[in-house]
Amino acid sequence: MGENFPHLGLLFFASHKCGISIFELFLTHKYVNFSCFWEQFGHYFCDSILNIKKLKNTPMPFVNSNLLEAGILEITFFHEAQNSLPSDILLGLADAIKVAGENPEVLVIILKSGGDRTFCAGASFTELVAIQDFDGGKTFFSGFAHVINAIRTCGKIVIGRVQGKAIGGGVGLAAAVDHCFATTQAQVKLSELAVGIGPFVVGPAVQRKVGLSAFTQMTLNATELYSAEWAKEKGLYAEVFDTIEELDAAVLAFARKLAASNPEALSLLKKIFWEGTDHWSELLFERAGMSGKLVLSDFTRQALAKFASK
Repeated sequence: MGENFPHLGLLFFASHKCGISIFELFLTHKYVNFSCFWEQFGHYFCDSILNIKKLKNTPMPFVNSNLLEAGILEITFFHEAQNSLPSDILLGLADAIKVAGENPEVLVIILKSGGDRTFCAGASFTELVAIQDFDGGKTFFSGFAHVINAIRTCGKIVIGRVQGKAIGGGVGLAAAVDHCFATTQAQVKLSELAVGIGPFVVGPAVQRKVGLSAFTQMTLNATELYSAEWAKEKGLYAEVFDTIEELDAAVLAFARKLAASNPEALSLLKKIFWEGTDHWSELLFERAGMSGKLVLSDFTRQALAKFASK
């Protein structure tokens, strides 16, 4: 069989480079027995085509900043794995927020994620299972500290737009913004304890927004999804809407209202809103060390392995 046709990978490569179909290559290659090839490898070929189409139709992860109109900057992040947060997305978010805070033309920031389902699934599962040592673990979880501290210190009002579920670190993002709008599909869950760690880094932001009682409830019931209405009652969301269209209209209208306000007043209010959090510059990184240590424990390794096998 190996003498009848060249390596299958080379055929695909040649097809891509030449801009012609692989069938044309088969038909023009004198050594290819097409019927024999299809009998042996047809199912692999079909699977490959489907995977190629899937990859072509899947956007790459990104963090984008877009000035919607005068004074209003929209920062959007996206990851194909339910908008989970790997290190590069976390650092990209922190950098984008810092840059926006230093831009005098930006008065209000809208923080959102791509897609119409999950707002954010929290920490990247792929990176969690790949952590091999304490320094790597602390560095990864410090990404959340960088984002929260960037929101806290940027000097601009940050509006959250939560179109779907917020899990783990996603709840932390929703809690860290100054004012958050959501849809009825925006359920919340602090899932960290279910895999043997805890919401250590995002905890201060969540507790600050919903109070100790609700934070404790969410943390200990790590497998339970709480409704968007529950999150609104606890102060995580300011308003909840039935549709994404209504959500977007409300977010933009609120951003325009703030952009028309006195920027000096907004800056002073931002400082007042975050009074008593100066120590977060050290606290959140200490908390990242807690997670970095626990993620290496046998308990957490086994819990992550169970999730990976599902």
